Amino acid sequence: MTGDQERQKSEEEWRSPEPSTKKQALSLIQFAKPGEGRRIRRGGVMKTPPGVGGEVSVTSAPCRISKSGYTPLEQQYLQIKEQHNDALLAVECGYKYRFFGEDAEKAAKQLNIFCHLDHNFMTCSIPTHRLFVHVRRLVSQGYKVGVVKQTETSAIKASGANKNTLFTRQLSALYTKSTLVGEDVNPVHSLVDVEEGECDDVVTDPPESYLLCLSETWDKHRKQLIIGLVAVQPSTGDVLLDCFVDGSTRCELEGRVLKVKPVEILVPSDLSDSSHRLLQSIVTASVQAGDGVRIEKRDSAQFDFASAMNTVTEFYCHTQDSGSRPLSSIASLESPVVCCLGPLIHYLTEFNLQRVLLHHSSFRHLSCESDGMVLSAPTLRNLEILTNQTDGGMKGSLLWVLDHTHTSFGRRLMRKWVSQPLKDAQSICERQFAVCEILESDAVTLPSVRALLFRLPDLERGVCSIYHKKCSTQEFYLISSSLSRLGVELQALLPSIQSQLSSTLLRGLLLDTPELLAPAHNFLKVLNEKAAKSGDKRELFCDLSGFPVLQGRRVEIQSVLTEIQDHRREVRKTLRTPTLDYVRVSGQEFLIEVKNSMVSVVPSDWVKISSTKAVSRYQSPYLIGRCRSLSQLREQLLIDSQKEWTNFLHQFGEYYHTMKKAVGNLATVDCLFSLAEVAKQRNYCRPVLCEGDRQIVIRDGRHPVIDLLMGEHTQYVPNNTELQGDGRRTLIISGPNMGGKSSYIRQVALVSIMAQVGSYVPATEARLGILDGIYTRMGASDSIYKGRSTFMEELTEASEIVTRATERSLVILDELGRGTSTHDGIAIAYATLEYFIRDVKSLTLFVTHYPPLCELEKVYPLHVGNFHMAFLLNEPDITTDDIEVQPEFITFLYQLTEGAAGQSYGLNVARLAEIPEAILHIAARKAQELKNIVDARRKSKRLFAELWRIDDRKALLDWVQLNS
Repeated sequence: MTGDQERQKSEEEWRSPEPSTKKQALSLIQFAKPGEGRRIRRGGVMKTPPGVGGEVSVTSAPCRISKSGYTPLEQQYLQIKEQHNDALLAVECGYKYRFFGEDAEKAAKQLNIFCHLDHNFMTCSIPTHRLFVHVRRLVSQGYKVGVVKQTETSAIKASGANKNTLFTRQLSALYTKSTLVGEDVNPVHSLVDVEEGECDDVVTDPPESYLLCLSETWDKHRKQLIIGLVAVQPSTGDVLLDCFVDGSTRCELEGRVLKVKPVEILVPSDLSDSSHRLLQSIVTASVQAGDGVRIEKRDSAQFDFASAMNTVTEFYCHTQDSGSRPLSSIASLESPVVCCLGPLIHYLTEFNLQRVLLHHSSFRHLSCESDGMVLSAPTLRNLEILTNQTDGGMKGSLLWVLDHTHTSFGRRLMRKWVSQPLKDAQSICERQFAVCEILESDAVTLPSVRALLFRLPDLERGVCSIYHKKCSTQEFYLISSSLSRLGVELQALLPSIQSQLSSTLLRGLLLDTPELLAPAHNFLKVLNEKAAKSGDKRELFCDLSGFPVLQGRRVEIQSVLTEIQDHRREVRKTLRTPTLDYVRVSGQEFLIEVKNSMVSVVPSDWVKISSTKAVSRYQSPYLIGRCRSLSQLREQLLIDSQKEWTNFLHQFGEYYHTMKKAVGNLATVDCLFSLAEVAKQRNYCRPVLCEGDRQIVIRDGRHPVIDLLMGEHTQYVPNNTELQGDGRRTLIISGPNMGGKSSYIRQVALVSIMAQVGSYVPATEARLGILDGIYTRMGASDSIYKGRSTFMEELTEASEIVTRATERSLVILDELGRGTSTHDGIAIAYATLEYFIRDVKSLTLFVTHYPPLCELEKVYPLHVGNFHMAFLLNEPDITTDDIEVQPEFITFLYQLTEGAAGQSYGLNVARLAEIPEAILHIAARKAQELKNIVDARRKSKRLFAELWRIDDRKALLDWVQLNS
């Protein structure tokens, strides 16, 4: 028994062994009568725990037990738990981590491990080497997990004045979904696996792990709600800021939350009901998608401007760090943003991750309308830009089509590109030109550059982990060696890059990166590769000239080793064995092994350590003393090495921004290669941007997602589109259900988004003006969590579009007005569409089944066109004997054709949905009856008009009597 195990036994000497089965656990526990206390059977003997008397209730938490009734370990746990009551605490005890009380019950349930009663608490345990697995499982279920570690080592403690006391322990780390940073949760087990492309051991987080903080401020003068937002990703160092006015629907907030996709949200305790309902709906949707969002409520006082500003001022004034954000730039932020920044500093300080907020280069505005196209929350949802609407996964989304990146950091950047397309024509053209050169250039440089991006670890998170001083030696070596290799290989390619590439964007990215990566080599050459890969910090540094403390400690250790080796001569002389040498057994060094036939010559003061049938092993008093000193020096060396390692990481952290910029350059290159790969595989064309014009002209356009899902074997029917801001800018699209109307209008929007991302588009030709936003109103669904019916949801979304759309926007309205009576629905749809035609003057696609709306083409012939999705109609058979009417049978052609459709042919869809034939026949007969009634009315009205024209009074009187 060694070290920690001995100490653990001394502090809990009467503790029973942990049962391995439930049956064994129950056999250990006996409940005495009231007043006799609880006793634990141990080897047939009943022992009563010291200090425990009277009746003890068997619960997950202690109940009315005096302080003396707890074991020292339990008292220590309670002290830490009192300070961190909202976290599940994993307490290091020797070679395992233990949970206590309610924490144990929750952990056992989630981890599927055995939980049993021990003393006053329920408890369960996990092995030390599996800590990262179990912490991640608990965090994924929404828990905050604290890791409590022993802060003393056995050898040093044994030599101190407190050698008989409990090991000191303290909280070493806290983890939630957004704060999984550190070697406890991101271990690197095998560098060989990583080098072969298995990077899961480096980082197993989801691509995005943002922590989002919200604040709400009511402007009394303007009578509007202002929401502040700060989103931080501690694992990558990205910080997003935003401040905006929002209405009761919280549409603006929803759009930003969908873009950021946070895993954790920080809110004040007095958050408004509307915002709370919205966030709850997002949490519910995330749980259904398999990854629930965690919401943390904080004291609302932290969100007050005065309190937050005080926190921010103190943080930026007293924190010294190279390149830190000046206080003047913080003071210029909007007050709602400051109200978020203060609580965020408090929260991240608990995790020791607050340094990520120091640097202004990491800050960017989430939605700057002058730079990016506006994609509202309904647009992101309806167009399935980031996720599909079926299961919330990425497959089937626009991002899925465009993301052919090979690196984790490239994947994150691609998501940002897709969620916020550009509006600056020059930036779009730079991306297009880079993609064009990748596709068409014969230069050997480009394949060489792309090959460098294969099998890379997550450099962005790795560099940030180093900056937080929370990375392991294995991860540091992996990250720094990867950065150094990239720098060296890109440096070798510089001449060919300069001579062969013409894209300004590609040249700038690739020429700057080698110099930015240069410092990594200096840090790498200091390390001992073998020690770094094994995690041995005592042998980590090759040259100790820069580490005098470690050098001195090594000298002391070597001196003790020399004394031990010199003592061997005396041992040989005593045992009369000239060739005797020390042996090492079960990790214990410097044992003197003597055959049992010769134990008579062993001095009486030697201590027997172990024995077998053949030999016995001893240590002399001198050896015991020297070995004790050696253990203390080695443990002190480990402590010193840890301090030097932390300083070493701090020095690397000074190059954090240059390394982050270099990784950002590589991410951009990865995204450009991805766009080129997509264009090549699907035969896309390069769109022509018409910066000053308001137009969308597409020849043989295809829906990018459907085109990819259908594959090469099924022919997708392409369609043309022509919208001109000064000409025909509105298309009213009608036609049969399931004819492809919704797919067509989505196709136009997605092509526009792809063009402004900088991608090629699925068409043979495309000329596009630059849009400032795309707004959609599609589908029929209520919002119970918001207290809105289906029709209310329709009109609310329409109202948002009316308010925000401009003449440079693309507006898509799919079947507006269908959630109420026919007359009201037609009236609302007609008035809304006319408003967009006459007043907003946006490019508009309007899908409808209301024939009266098609009359707007006559009112605005220059700006409105009627179109329908073509089809073939097989006329129904009518049996005159029993007046049986068969429903129509439609063959869809999926081709956009000029002119309005006469009917919607809904019975055809009913047949496709396998509605019983009997119902279809009745429905067809009823439809024919209604059609006959309408036709009769129209015929009667035409007759009245003719009689009125010829002024036939007698016939008019007869008509009135007949129709009264």
